[in-house]
Amino acid sequence: MAKLAWPGTTEMIGYRAYLIGSDGHIQQRIDLLCDADEAAKEQAEQFVDGHDVELWQLNRRICEFKAKE
Repeated sequence: MAKLAWPGTTEMIGYRAYLIGSDGHIQQRIDLLCDADEAAKEQAEQFVDGHDVELWQLNRRICEFKAKE
């Protein structure tokens, strides 16, 4: 499938941040639109608050942020 962007604009990429509960199961999914992996990492890291966060782009795992204990 072709991805289209207006001339002079940045194409946004869809990411998903999964909030992981203490039982290891997904508690919540947050959809993100960012222009690159680094921007998505910065956004996802903000959701670390007592639980782990996994960041995915389609079937590619970008990173995991561990909850601070």
